[in-house]
Amino acid sequence: MDWGQTGRMSNSPTATLLVMADHLERYYHEIGELLPGYQGDDVADVVSALVETERALRTAARLARRAAKLTA
Repeated sequence: MDWGQTGRMSNSPTATLLVMADHLERYYHEIGELLPGYQGDDVADVVSALVETERALRTAARLARRAAKLTA
């Protein structure tokens, strides 16, 4: 994985995983904020995709936090 010029925030896997989980949770909330703008039958596919994305992000955040606990 290429981290570019910024590099890792920490050499600690636990800290890295916790930061990732925070980002995933932020994206989860941002997707949720998009949902009200897509109401109606003509955008059902968009709503379905956004809800699926929300679930995946919530699951990913939970798993990242679990992995962080296990690496602590």
